[in-house]
Amino acid sequence: ATRTKSADVERADSGIGQMPARKWRSRASETLSSLQAWEAHRPCTDCGERDLPVETDVQNCNQRRADLCEKCHKRRTERKESVLEFVNTEASYGEDLRIIKEEFYLPMQAAGLLSQEQLQGIFSNIQELIDLNENFLEILQEEIDQAFDQGDDDLMTVCIGEIFLEFVNMLPAFQTYCLQQSSSVNMLNALEKEKELLRIFLNVSQNDNTALRRMNLRSFLMAPLQRVTKYPLLLSRIIKATTEYHPDHGSLREVKSRIESHLEHINMKTKQEGNTWTLRSFRQDSKKKREVINIEMRETALKTVGWLREETRFVMEGSLQLAQPPDGQWVKKGSKTLKFQNMQVLLLVNMKRVSESSLESAEPGPVKDAVLVLIRDKNNGKFHLLREPLRLSNCIVSTDPDCDDTFELIEIRREAFVFRDSDRARTHHWFRQIRRYSRELGSWKKRRNALPNIMISTPHTRP
Repeated sequence: ATRTKSADVERADSGIGQMPARKWRSRASETLSSLQAWEAHRPCTDCGERDLPVETDVQNCNQRRADLCEKCHKRRTERKESVLEFVNTEASYGEDLRIIKEEFYLPMQAAGLLSQEQLQGIFSNIQELIDLNENFLEILQEEIDQAFDQGDDDLMTVCIGEIFLEFVNMLPAFQTYCLQQSSSVNMLNALEKEKELLRIFLNVSQNDNTALRRMNLRSFLMAPLQRVTKYPLLLSRIIKATTEYHPDHGSLREVKSRIESHLEHINMKTKQEGNTWTLRSFRQDSKKKREVINIEMRETALKTVGWLREETRFVMEGSLQLAQPPDGQWVKKGSKTLKFQNMQVLLLVNMKRVSESSLESAEPGPVKDAVLVLIRDKNNGKFHLLREPLRLSNCIVSTDPDCDDTFELIEIRREAFVFRDSDRARTHHWFRQIRRYSRELGSWKKRRNALPNIMISTPHTRP
């Protein structure tokens, strides 16, 4: 008891009287109020506004982060929902592709209901779409999981646009499938009328196979068409909820534009082939029309070189002026003496990626080949090659300081070409890119102490 009283006395006799204690408590209360006021009006981390409302409802305050205004919190929530919708619908689309293969293609093949040629006619490049979807979905899911592991609950670090640009080769694959869709359905209808066993199999599968959700084969075969036309809508929702300064904003807009251009190109091809159906129509403008033309030129270039699409990279493309000098003395006379013609030029590189599922496109595999494809742009919309592609492994690229608005490409033992762009800086960029692959692949390097061109003084070449 004595110890208790002694302790009480010690605590009471702390040296602080009642008046100072009241003043201290008053100042502490004022400081706390000031801190709360600053906390309520500090700038939003997303938009920088200082009108953060003071939350009186504890539940709402816990639901919304204190460093975000209500508008930005809503935008982040919408963006997260849009990103998850994109990933989840991609997974659902992949499941439909798996059903097409495992519940239709493989059983029909095993039972011998159709020949391999007939199966190819109905299912087209479905395996290519499956492979692309699996790789695409794997990367998307990895990005989602990594964001959550790093505490990014709003998925602000997930860049759908950048990921999609790495898998842009999906679009030509979709185009191949879409253009064959009409003939695939016609073949299926004809074979179903002709083959009773096929008709029985399809009916039993639809009615008794629970994995099909009572949907028939024709419905599942529409899945790729529905998916590619839905991409612009899903991307538009993400773009709407993504601020302009977000690192993925530009990529989202770029990939959306590319998809719309491919859809317009598919519509153009279907009309040329006499089909009446078209995909979802999008507003056309001059930029979209230019992109559609570029798609057509890339297809022409790929068919010409015969490379696999997934191993081909389009380094540069655009309009250049081309001239063929009569002799090697044109430099002394100047480029004004040359007769230039406009030409569409594409620089293609054949390479293998280090990993097919890797996003690190900046670290590609070894370059196997590089070519320049020269295309004449005719008014009727049909493209014609000027000549066979120029293989840069057999070419020497150089420039002269007296004609720095042009560069010369010499095909060993054959022809010489002089190129220029209307913009001098772009001419220099073309030169550096072409020279890079010419030097990397040049067969002339195999000769002992070989020079790129013994007629050219290397100190005068453009750096």
